[in-house]
Amino acid sequence: MFEPRIQTAADGLINYVFCVVPYSCASEFVKGGNMKAVIKTGGKQYYVEEGQEIFVEKLEGNEGDKVTFDEVLMLGDKIGNPTVSGAKVTGTIVKHGKGKKIRIFTYKPNTTSTRKKQGHRQPYTKVKIEKIG
Repeated sequence: MFEPRIQTAADGLINYVFCVVPYSCASEFVKGGNMKAVIKTGGKQYYVEEGQEIFVEKLEGNEGDKVTFDEVLMLGDKIGNPTVSGAKVTGTIVKHGKGKKIRIFTYKPNTTSTRKKQGHRQPYTKVKIEKIG
């Protein structure tokens, strides 16, 4: 078993910690028969497994259409550099919608008519993950 080793000034390095972690934690990603993956869409990363429903940034397509995510960063215990080649995650669009409304209010004191109130609802797409592979 590897022990973390803290090097001191006597070793020639100050405040550096060297630690080796065994690669056994990757087996937890394939647990219970469901394959798990990390995908990237809409500038965000999602940790998904088969049968899961996720909310992503709005995608093109109608309800019931198939969606394929080609940017798979991790698949099971394989880590991509930057993506896993040949891997893809497919899903079905469940619905489109808008998120909860947020209010934006800007105000500058001591000036006239510099009050502005805005609202925003971020569009989303709900996707059910069908197959990882």
